[in-house]
Amino acid sequence: MSGKTKLNELEATAICGNDITSSCLYVSALSIGYAGQYAWISLLIVALVLYFFRRIYGEAVGALPLNGGAYNILLNTTSKSNAAVAACLTILSYMATAVLSANEAMQYLHTLISHLPVITATLVLLALFLGLTLLGITESSKVAVAIFVFHMISLAVLIAASISYIFLNDISVLVENFRLPVKGGITVALFLGFSTAMLGISGFESSANFVEEQKPGIFPKTLRNMWIAVTIINPLIAFLAIAVIPVAQIGEHKESLLSFLATTTAGNWLSWIISIDAVLVLSGAVLTSFIGVSGLIKRVALDRILPQFFLKENKRGSSYRILISFFLLCASVLFVTNGMIEPLAGVYTISFLLVMGYFAFGNMLLKIKRARLPRPETAAPFIVALAAFAIVLAVYGNIRLHPEFLVVFLQYFVPAILFIFAMKNRGPILRLTLAIVTNVFDEAMHYSRMSQRKISTIIKGLESQEFVFFSKADDISGLNKVLIYVSENETTNKLKIVTVLKVDETISKAFMSDIKVLDRIYSDISIEYITIQGNFGPELINELSVKWKIPKNYMFISSFGKDFHYQISELGGVRLII
Repeated sequence: MSGKTKLNELEATAICGNDITSSCLYVSALSIGYAGQYAWISLLIVALVLYFFRRIYGEAVGALPLNGGAYNILLNTTSKSNAAVAACLTILSYMATAVLSANEAMQYLHTLISHLPVITATLVLLALFLGLTLLGITESSKVAVAIFVFHMISLAVLIAASISYIFLNDISVLVENFRLPVKGGITVALFLGFSTAMLGISGFESSANFVEEQKPGIFPKTLRNMWIAVTIINPLIAFLAIAVIPVAQIGEHKESLLSFLATTTAGNWLSWIISIDAVLVLSGAVLTSFIGVSGLIKRVALDRILPQFFLKENKRGSSYRILISFFLLCASVLFVTNGMIEPLAGVYTISFLLVMGYFAFGNMLLKIKRARLPRPETAAPFIVALAAFAIVLAVYGNIRLHPEFLVVFLQYFVPAILFIFAMKNRGPILRLTLAIVTNVFDEAMHYSRMSQRKISTIIKGLESQEFVFFSKADDISGLNKVLIYVSENETTNKLKIVTVLKVDETISKAFMSDIKVLDRIYSDISIEYITIQGNFGPELINELSVKWKIPKNYMFISSFGKDFHYQISELGGVRLII
């Protein structure tokens, strides 16, 4: 985003914070439904797990500060196929979040305006945030900040009113609630409460998907701010609800617990404020989805997993084709479900938790495969393993409570991942199509030749794209790994291997001989070996990118150590592949 205004701490926190802090509207009631009077403990356990992920995200994104979240980490530590799965899960999570949040926001508004058509209003809200994001992330952040500040003030008033109510009355309700028996025992109750409460950290992954739009040093602050908010707000509201409202009544008002708590502690005026706040902050979660998915899909398209069609930007710097496509996807899901968005809860639950799990997995790979890569902080392997185990427990707990969630998730995930893999492997698919067209339309030679020429042109366009690998000229086994990676993950037949030499530095004859051997082994890839005098860095990369007309996303390097003078984010999208 060079040349564009980047987000400060408040703006970046607000964009992802609206999503994660809106969880207090539903997660307290959900957790109380399973953990009863001990729900606040389940929510504190979730806060502990989130603290672990704060370190995991800080290390992974600090080492590779590029848009894409889990996709970016896996792309730079493993194969494109694994990264594509993470991207697919993240897109599904954003899609479900956008539709669910928009629908829930309009459901709250429906309680204030009884004649409001919910489905139509949901579509209008999605269209409104489409228009806002088309104006650019700077304008979107201003709206996000306004919503976030109002939400924090509203929750502060509700918490103050609830505490005052408890002091002015007695604690008999709290005592009676704690005397209630716990179904299945405290351990089972805490486990089920924890599993459902894990949905309350949705949005934590969003900051990593637009990290390049944030000013330097802002990303870890967004993680800290979101963790503080979740640690304080969700357990406290659950405890206050148990102290004010009998557990049986909480179940009766699970769809609007905070509004009911406001009515009980302060009256209708506060209930109206909380309802208005719910409409706004859930709308803010829709905005988070649009911004997060835009950063992710743009990165995926730059890496040629999705078509370059999506990279077109408007004058405001927004990837309008991505945003419009995402809006159409959300609108189609809304109409297909006919407003019955409960099935999307399964997609939202499993896809979000798996994205978090993929991040822990990516962090482990980063430690193993990119140990030399500088990073601002490090998460201990034990912490990463513990966080991953917590995700496994949460996935198991949610599937145990709602087995139908898994079926619904697969109904959305399977077609989506098939589409992603079809895009990733469109080179081989086009060759197969060419063969079929050639055989089937032999009798209609005119149409066959037109099809052949068209598809051949597309294939040549894909394969003619050159890639660059910057080699240190001392590791032929590493070059072999590079060629294996390119053969398996990229559609190309041209690779430039570039060595940047210092003054008076030369290449050994043995190394040049090894290059010729590799050229013979990988006969389907044209290898061009080039030496350049100079210093390796952003300026040289940019110069070669312009000179050779090769995008920086198609340039590769191996891991570098602490002595390297630049961060990976300063190299303009150059990828780590070994």
